[in-house]
Amino acid sequence: MAAIGKNIQRARRLLSGGKLVAIPTETVYGLAANALNEFAVAEIFAVKNRPTYNPLIVHIGQSDELKKYVAEVPPIAEKLIEKFWPGPLTLLLPKKENIPAIITASLPHVAIRVPDHPLTLKLLQMLDFPLAAPSANPFCYISPTRPGHVQQQIGEKIPYILDGGPCEQGVESTIVGFENNTPVVFRLGAITPEEIEEVAGEVKVHKQTGCRPLSPGMLPYHYSPRTPLYLTDKVEELLEKHGSAETGIITFHKTMENLPQEHLAILSPTANMRQAASNLYHSLHRLDGMNLKRIIAERLPETGLGRTINERLKKAAGRTAAESW
Repeated sequence: MAAIGKNIQRARRLLSGGKLVAIPTETVYGLAANALNEFAVAEIFAVKNRPTYNPLIVHIGQSDELKKYVAEVPPIAEKLIEKFWPGPLTLLLPKKENIPAIITASLPHVAIRVPDHPLTLKLLQMLDFPLAAPSANPFCYISPTRPGHVQQQIGEKIPYILDGGPCEQGVESTIVGFENNTPVVFRLGAITPEEIEEVAGEVKVHKQTGCRPLSPGMLPYHYSPRTPLYLTDKVEELLEKHGSAETGIITFHKTMENLPQEHLAILSPTANMRQAASNLYHSLHRLDGMNLKRIIAERLPETGLGRTINERLKKAAGRTAAESW
């Protein structure tokens, strides 16, 4: 199994030697490799069993490094960088030739960001290369927000997990590209379209068409537990129908007295969207480890971060959505 610790120098040595390291960010834990080393990046795909047509995000230590790896930064992107970096905003920008094609799935744009976690920022600033780092989990499974999640899922395949504690945001970064200097959200994330609008004015949300993703996080099935998951507005009705003995429930803020309390995950008792997002994946991990027959998740209000959380739950439920209740 992987060693777990806070030794940044050890992480630096491993990454410089072409090895993989799980790193903390404010969003989720990432499976990191030298983004300029094609062999190391290929190992990310192998460990995750991730298809190579699905692009990766590149992480840099400060915004000054951006122009080393991208050919153009639109003026509106500069405004977003000033507001949201370091932070959970990934920009989709034209790549330079030094970014290997394996990173972008041979597409012309690279997804790139400055993460907001002190350990990983310090690590990045010690390296002379950026890090490619998708979530540190098997492809399509629940994203990890704690070191234990990483250890349980891929610990036997990597040498080291840099322990940065629980991830503050708990959902992935928002991915934004640009069309005619207008921001386009390619993946909903920890920064809402409304927050981007406050800086940039008009914002579009991209609707995926076709099978090939244009950025990370665009596949229809993702973030899935092994336990069948159902997303609904009728939690009580479904619980009454199926019984509580082998059912887990995820709610936004309400309690449920007719359920064993260990089967219940309340994302935010105070109905706080940020807290709900932070607790989402950990709740899925916990219930998925209980050998239940099903997990029923309550759909949140479709506003702000609720929209992001619903999108994650919808994709997590994608494999079982066709089942009739």
